Amino acid sequence: MEKIFKPKLYSLLKAGIEKKQVFSDILAGIVVGIVALPLAIAFAVASGVSPEKGLITAIIAGFIISLLGGSRVQIGGPTGAFIVIVYGIVEKYGIDGLIISTILSGIILIIFGLLKLGSLLKYFPHPLVVGFTSGIALVIFSTQIRDALGLDIQKVPSGFIDKWELYYSHLSNINLYAAVITLIAILITVYSSKLTNKVPGSFIAIVLITFLSQIFNLPITTIESFFGEIPNNFSFVMPSFNFNMLSVYIGPALTIAILCSIESLLSAVVSDGMIGGNHRSNTELIAQGIANIITPFFGGIPATGAIARTATNVKNGGRTPLSGITHALTLLLIMLLFGKWAKLIPMSCLAGILIVVAYNMSEWRSFLSILRGSFFDIIILLSTFLLTVLVDLTVAIEIGVVLSSLLFMKRMSDIGKSIPTDIDSDLIKNYTDIPEDISIYEISGPLFFASAKQYAETLKSIGFESKVIIIRMRHVPFIDSTGLHNLQEAIKLLNDFGIVIVFSGINESVFKDFSKSKIFKLIDKSQCFNSFESAVNHSKKIIEHK
Repeated sequence: MEKIFKPKLYSLLKAGIEKKQVFSDILAGIVVGIVALPLAIAFAVASGVSPEKGLITAIIAGFIISLLGGSRVQIGGPTGAFIVIVYGIVEKYGIDGLIISTILSGIILIIFGLLKLGSLLKYFPHPLVVGFTSGIALVIFSTQIRDALGLDIQKVPSGFIDKWELYYSHLSNINLYAAVITLIAILITVYSSKLTNKVPGSFIAIVLITFLSQIFNLPITTIESFFGEIPNNFSFVMPSFNFNMLSVYIGPALTIAILCSIESLLSAVVSDGMIGGNHRSNTELIAQGIANIITPFFGGIPATGAIARTATNVKNGGRTPLSGITHALTLLLIMLLFGKWAKLIPMSCLAGILIVVAYNMSEWRSFLSILRGSFFDIIILLSTFLLTVLVDLTVAIEIGVVLSSLLFMKRMSDIGKSIPTDIDSDLIKNYTDIPEDISIYEISGPLFFASAKQYAETLKSIGFESKVIIIRMRHVPFIDSTGLHNLQEAIKLLNDFGIVIVFSGINESVFKDFSKSKIFKLIDKSQCFNSFESAVNHSKKIIEHK
């Protein structure tokens, strides 16, 4: 059990944390708390629940995830990815249904962790993740049009096409004040960083726009006119539960659990790359599960690791879970002392902030990059994207995983046994004079979503031991977009440490995929060689000139 569940905070406290780092973590936590404030409110409102539920989630879940999690710097709370799911559950089953689904998802997450399934999530191919992330971003954008334009619509349908038909029929009733506020909120959120990096743009937008809208008494919808008063305290909530309905909530709960797993572990992997650390995936899943079991009893919504807030934490000096705990306490103080004024925030201001969130989530560059890739990856990407937008996220993930597996089997059957002949198997033996500063790493077999993570991690660990690393790819028949993505990340990290990458034996198909990706922006094409001998000679010259 100790190996499965071992919180990072416990390990760090046992080893000892320097006072200087504690101070840095506290400052980073305060900054992240300010960043999280408008997002927590906006995510709750967009999900169809009252604003304080977002704050409660960020406070309680954020505290638990930092206290018990397997990452040094993970910041937990509500995220944009859950907007679609939460909105759908509330609309179909009500608040009680949301509470039960979230608690069940927490139990599923703990089971995932205890069964050591954390590492299995690396088998989700990159096009699938980009497909549903981009789909969620588009759905979030579509949910904000009513508030962004100040349209007088009481009930917005859940269907994507139905929404836009309704918006189109109400375009003549646009509230110009709301539209202008939305535009100003977007501009402040995006461009305020050019003036200051100390205070997040979304926070500046909310404070400034709320203040001005109250002074000029603008005819716009606010949180108060939509939701009423915002309580600034916690209350214990016990949902009414019928055991006969248990099977109904399993589907939504599983969707929450899977999405939470993917997003939290992706966030942990990204932060690992930023700080050069290693998270404990199974511990992280168990912590996420505990957070999602406890938080709903206080009125919270589903929570997971938030990539943007975690990155903000790292950039501001956070290196231990103390920063995440400070972030939660900062939000608690803000809610208790200033929560009563949050009701004055214009809905159009929140819409502007969420439109920026949707844009940042869209991963449009990755989307376009995959569209330039292989036919198989394009099918997975577009299927998952369209199903997320037009049908349901649960269906999109299920079909995406099955489709990925089927297409991979098809791809492998097409390759058959056409592995290149090892024409230079004894070549390395003839190079006994290869300098110690040159490492050699051979990738054998297809570099696809199931093996990409392992290859990339091994490549990083080998690369740090040398000045030049030769990557042999003579036995790589194809590479998919997940393989390209992980290889790019590994190369980027090694480049940052001044390690030179040299390739040998790339076949024509893989070389074309390299050309379509960003790999040749990270290394020069002149560092790719047909023969291993040429790669070694080139590497020796690099060492001589270093």
